[in-house]
Amino acid sequence: MNARAGQQRRILVVDDEPLVRQTVQMLLNGDGYVVDEAESGTEALAVFEPGKFDLIFTDYFMPAMKGDELAAAIKKRSPSQPVVMLTAYPEKLQSSDCPLGGIDSFICKPFELETLRAAITQYAPV
Repeated sequence: MNARAGQQRRILVVDDEPLVRQTVQMLLNGDGYVVDEAESGTEALAVFEPGKFDLIFTDYFMPAMKGDELAAAIKKRSPSQPVVMLTAYPEKLQSSDCPLGGIDSFICKPFELETLRAAITQYAPV
Protein backbone atom coordinates (compact mmCIF):
# COMPACT_ATOMS: atom_id res chain seq x y z
CA MET A 1 0.00 0.00 0.00
CA ASN A 2 1.35 3.43 -0.83
CA ALA A 3 1.17 6.39 1.45
CA ARG A 4 -1.85 8.56 0.84
CA ALA A 5 -0.97 11.47 -1.44
CA GLY A 6 -0.20 14.68 0.43
CA GLN A 7 -0.37 13.06 3.87
CA GLN A 8 2.22 11.83 6.32
CA ARG A 9 2.79 8.12 6.42
CA ARG A 10 0.97 6.48 9.31
CA ILE A 11 2.45 3.52 11.17
CA LEU A 12 0.98 1.20 13.80
CA VAL A 13 3.38 -0.31 16.34
CA VAL A 14 2.11 -3.38 18.22
CA ASP A 15 4.13 -4.71 21.15
CA ASP A 16 3.27 -5.74 24.70
CA GLU A 17 6.45 -4.01 25.93
CA PRO A 18 5.76 -0.29 26.52
CA LEU A 19 9.43 0.61 26.12
CA VAL A 20 9.58 -0.92 22.63
CA ARG A 21 6.42 0.93 21.53
CA GLN A 22 7.64 4.22 22.97
CA THR A 23 11.10 3.85 21.44
CA VAL A 24 9.75 3.14 17.95
CA GLN A 25 7.26 5.98 18.28
CA MET A 26 9.95 8.44 19.41
CA LEU A 27 12.33 7.43 16.63
CA LEU A 28 9.73 7.61 13.89
CA ASN A 29 8.01 10.77 15.15
CA GLY A 30 11.42 12.41 14.79
CA ASP A 31 11.30 11.49 11.09
CA GLY A 32 7.83 13.02 10.73
CA TYR A 33 5.75 9.82 10.75
CA VAL A 34 2.43 9.58 12.55
CA VAL A 35 2.77 6.59 14.89
CA ASP A 36 -0.06 4.88 16.73
CA GLU A 37 0.52 2.23 19.38
CA ALA A 38 -1.27 -0.92 20.48
CA GLU A 39 -0.21 -3.18 23.34
CA SER A 40 -1.88 -6.31 22.00
CA GLY A 41 -3.18 -7.92 18.87
CA THR A 42 -6.73 -7.39 20.08
CA GLU A 43 -6.12 -3.67 20.58
CA ALA A 44 -4.45 -3.45 17.17
CA LEU A 45 -7.43 -5.05 15.46
CA ALA A 46 -9.75 -2.60 17.23
CA VAL A 47 -7.94 0.40 15.71
CA PHE A 48 -7.11 -1.17 12.34
CA GLU A 49 -9.06 -0.04 9.31
CA PRO A 50 -8.02 -0.82 5.73
CA GLY A 51 -6.20 2.18 4.30
CA LYS A 52 -5.60 3.82 7.69
CA PHE A 53 -2.00 2.64 8.13
CA ASP A 54 0.81 2.54 5.62
CA LEU A 55 2.79 -0.03 7.63
CA ILE A 56 2.39 -2.16 10.74
CA PHE A 57 5.28 -3.22 12.96
CA THR A 58 4.37 -6.05 15.32
CA ASP A 59 6.09 -8.17 17.92
CA TYR A 60 5.73 -11.95 17.73
CA PHE A 61 5.50 -13.05 21.37
CA MET A 62 2.48 -11.30 22.90
CA PRO A 63 -0.18 -12.62 25.28
CA ALA A 64 -3.47 -13.85 23.83
CA MET A 65 -2.56 -13.23 20.16
CA LYS A 66 0.86 -13.72 18.60
CA GLY A 67 2.15 -11.42 15.90
CA ASP A 68 1.59 -13.91 13.10
CA GLU A 69 -2.03 -14.35 14.17
CA LEU A 70 -2.45 -10.58 14.13
CA ALA A 71 -0.85 -10.37 10.69
CA ALA A 72 -3.17 -13.08 9.34
CA ALA A 73 -6.24 -11.26 10.71
CA ILE A 74 -5.06 -7.98 9.19
CA LYS A 75 -4.31 -9.60 5.81
CA LYS A 76 -7.79 -11.11 5.83
CA ARG A 77 -9.25 -7.61 6.10
CA SER A 78 -6.69 -5.93 3.84
CA PRO A 79 -4.53 -8.34 1.80
CA SER A 80 -2.10 -5.66 0.61
CA GLN A 81 -1.39 -4.26 4.08
CA PRO A 82 2.36 -4.54 4.80
CA VAL A 83 3.22 -6.12 8.16
CA VAL A 84 6.79 -6.28 9.46
CA MET A 85 7.63 -8.38 12.50
CA LEU A 86 9.97 -7.04 15.17
CA THR A 87 11.44 -10.00 17.01
CA ALA A 88 14.49 -11.13 18.92
CA TYR A 89 14.22 -14.54 17.20
CA PRO A 90 13.86 -14.04 13.42
CA GLU A 91 16.01 -17.04 12.45
CA LYS A 92 14.10 -19.34 14.78
CA LEU A 93 10.74 -18.17 13.46
CA GLN A 94 11.77 -18.27 9.80
CA SER A 95 13.23 -21.76 10.09
CA SER A 96 10.49 -23.26 12.25
CA ASP A 97 7.68 -25.40 10.95
CA CYS A 98 5.04 -22.88 11.99
CA PRO A 99 3.69 -20.94 9.03
CA LEU A 100 4.06 -17.19 9.38
CA GLY A 101 1.52 -16.11 6.82
CA GLY A 102 0.92 -12.42 6.61
CA ILE A 103 4.44 -11.37 7.60
CA ASP A 104 6.19 -9.42 4.84
CA SER A 105 9.56 -9.12 6.57
CA PHE A 106 11.43 -9.49 9.86
CA ILE A 107 13.49 -6.97 11.83
CA CYS A 108 15.68 -8.30 14.59
CA LYS A 109 15.56 -6.77 18.07
CA PRO A 110 17.47 -4.81 19.09
CA PHE A 111 17.04 -2.73 15.96
CA GLU A 112 18.48 0.52 14.69
CA LEU A 113 16.62 3.50 13.28
CA GLU A 114 18.14 2.86 9.85
CA THR A 115 16.58 -0.62 9.81
CA LEU A 116 13.15 0.81 10.55
CA ARG A 117 13.66 3.47 7.88
CA ALA A 118 14.63 0.82 5.32
CA ALA A 119 11.46 -1.15 6.03
CA ILE A 120 9.35 1.97 5.68
CA THR A 121 11.03 2.83 2.39
CA GLN A 122 10.46 -0.71 1.11
CA TYR A 123 6.91 -1.34 2.33
CA ALA A 124 5.38 2.13 2.58
CA PRO A 125 6.96 4.20 -0.19
CA VAL A 126 5.76 7.71 -0.81
